[in-house]
Amino acid sequence: MNDWTPEMVEERLIEAASVLRRLPAPRKQGYFSTWPTMFVEFGDLVGQTPEPMRLPPPSAAAISRMEATLGWMPWLEPIDAKIAWLRASGTRWKEICWEAGLARAAAHEHWLYALCVISWRLNGKDRVKHIGRRRLIARVRSLGVVRKTSIADTFGADGLGRTR
Repeated sequence: MNDWTPEMVEERLIEAASVLRRLPAPRKQGYFSTWPTMFVEFGDLVGQTPEPMRLPPPSAAAISRMEATLGWMPWLEPIDAKIAWLRASGTRWKEICWEAGLARAAAHEHWLYALCVISWRLNGKDRVKHIGRRRLIARVRSLGVVRKTSIADTFGADGLGRTR
């Protein structure tokens, strides 16, 4: 596949975070019980809080895609990888900014840069050397890969949500 976009990279990162959450918890080796399993009756369950519902375990193909996606993280600087992973796992921007120690605009730029670097590398381009964040983002945008949004696109012509 040679047409990777930052949006596709973002979807794969979100899927990888979801798959990682759905994997079963690791169990400690060597601990087991010889007691038979206890049969639970309805009367025993009255008054107890129910166990939370979990999604089914991921398929083998989803796990393979997750492993391939996790292999993309070494291409990034540690702060960019941290921000990209936190955003993919559904963390709010406020918590990401607090954890990274950056302002909202700077954290968003790091996140967008991380998506652009990954899509750049997946499209077969060489490693990004001596190029700034904004320049790489502009270069990827010039290829028509990143959708550039403005206030007018989001909120309307006057910037307040009203159309003329």
